Amino acid sequence: MNAVHFGAGNIGRGFIGEVLYKNGYEMIFVDINEAVIDALNAEESYQITICDDESQNVTVTGFKGINNGSNPEAVVEAIASTNLVTTAIGPNILPYIAPLMAKGIELRQQKGVTEALDMVACENMIGGSTFLKEKVYGELSEEGKAYADQYIGFPDAAVDRIVPNQTNENILDVTVELYKELVISESMMKQPNVRLDGVKYVDDLEPYIERKLYTVNTGHATTAYFGFANGFDTIDHALANEEIYQKVRKTLSETGQLLIEKWQFNADEHQAYIETTLERFKNPALKDEVTRVGRTPIRKLGYNERFINPIRQADERGLAIDGLIDTVVQILKYNDPADEQAVQLQAMLKEKSVEEVIKEVTQLQNQTIIDRIVKAYVD
Repeated sequence: MNAVHFGAGNIGRGFIGEVLYKNGYEMIFVDINEAVIDALNAEESYQITICDDESQNVTVTGFKGINNGSNPEAVVEAIASTNLVTTAIGPNILPYIAPLMAKGIELRQQKGVTEALDMVACENMIGGSTFLKEKVYGELSEEGKAYADQYIGFPDAAVDRIVPNQTNENILDVTVELYKELVISESMMKQPNVRLDGVKYVDDLEPYIERKLYTVNTGHATTAYFGFANGFDTIDHALANEEIYQKVRKTLSETGQLLIEKWQFNADEHQAYIETTLERFKNPALKDEVTRVGRTPIRKLGYNERFINPIRQADERGLAIDGLIDTVVQILKYNDPADEQAVQLQAMLKEKSVEEVIKEVTQLQNQTIIDRIVKAYVD
């Protein structure tokens, strides 16, 4: 068996790569990072270091790399003969790989391949594979769409593992936390008999995606923005500050109430999930930089993202959103000169009113919520 994986970065190698390797897949990593691709083709193995428990370190073998910038034809050929396609490249990059995926699907059709294929977007977003499918279908012919309807699946997934920025002597080696979770919607699969070890398959993925996004991602980012505002460099140091710790707990309590009411999660079990999440953030071995977690603030303020979406849903249910709003204010004030979106956001705030920027960036239409964010920002 072989798998084509888009994204040879730390998450691709240190999370999805580990899952594929442990399930016996030969891996083809696709990326435009020439140095990483060259290393993947030159080295026979790389090391995944588990910072929580080095006795569980993994030596990964059985891989090669393809540079999709310089050799797109090879990527198309690889897709035409693969058993699985995965991605870990970031939501914003998915549209750029859609044309290659479409060509790969149509080459499968031309070759008469009738083996089903699932394409799984392992991204920090709701409906990542559904979004990818939309972009891929936009590149397919009518015949290609009919073929894809029959043989190509785009099952959504929820992913969770902290992989911090790092520099290692071997460019391929990567350090990760022990905790990892990959959940896939089995109802959307074209290969329902495929069951990978280390992967959880569920009928309804949305509760798991929202639980992860509005606990792990929301909490992580909340820690980063308050940490940055208070001069902390890393997530663990920021969370060691009692005031920041309480702000993060307040935010996660609000998203928790939403998740419990919406999806009927057991309250005690969800509180335990929050506690586990906070302990993961405190891990001093990760040394996760607040600027890494806080990067792309404009994207994180998106209408369906980890702050505005739970704010909208909680407000509709009459639930508390004070902590979430306080964090949104910190995002608006986030001023990292090395972050392109942070620079752009601060420029917008100089040119326009806070209310105008909030409406433009968040796409919120609920004036009451907008007014509450403006008031918190001004105060």
